[in-house]
Amino acid sequence: MIVLTVDQKASTTRGDLVPPLLERLRGRTTADGHAVPGLVLSFERTVGDEVQGLLGADDDGARLAVELIADLLRDGGWSVGVGVGAVDGPLPESSRAASGRAFVRARAAVEEAKGRGSSVPIAVVGPPDEPAATIAGDTQALLRLLGAVAARRSDAGWEAVDTLAEHSGVDAPQRATAARLGVSEQAVSQRLRTALWAEEQAARPLAGRLLRAADAAATAVDDRPDGPHDDEE
Repeated sequence: MIVLTVDQKASTTRGDLVPPLLERLRGRTTADGHAVPGLVLSFERTVGDEVQGLLGADDDGARLAVELIADLLRDGGWSVGVGVGAVDGPLPESSRAASGRAFVRARAAVEEAKGRGSSVPIAVVGPPDEPAATIAGDTQALLRLLGAVAARRSDAGWEAVDTLAEHSGVDAPQRATAARLGVSEQAVSQRLRTALWAEEQAARPLAGRLLRAADAAATAVDDRPDGPHDDEE
């Protein structure tokens, strides 16, 4: 399965931002009082300024993970750790009480994400065995690239992207976006090109497929009689 462990950056100077984050995450992972497809255990505060949630090992879980990671990286105030692989069953009702290799890896991943090696604070950790390690590394590289694209997007670019998303269900969404923003359709198109919006939209499904593949590879290692070749537990 897919575990997201998220830690607040600069909490001593910014105050406790976990409560509003949990409210946002609830808004993204529930609909009509029910969990959206892909959510297994809801996000909760675990310790200090960290929150944690468990997502499914299917297409819905991987797609939801990519969406949440994109939102967290856009916010800029969080380090994101992604752990993949087996979890211990039966599952408890609370993510705080859950355990397993995927949870251990998510903890290692968030510590890696806090490091200074990348300007995009996300890491994906699976077992060191191949091909699981390479797939996890590939997933991390693509998620960091998507985060870097978003981080360099201008306010005008975000305005166009967000307004277009609001009109995704109507005919001629770019025309509706232009009308809302009071600019020409050509101006909207230019903003979207500069924002690399089409490229991001094309890459997000690939990130989801890679994340699911990373989880499948990690779970295959975890399910072997000898287990992974590390000292995680």
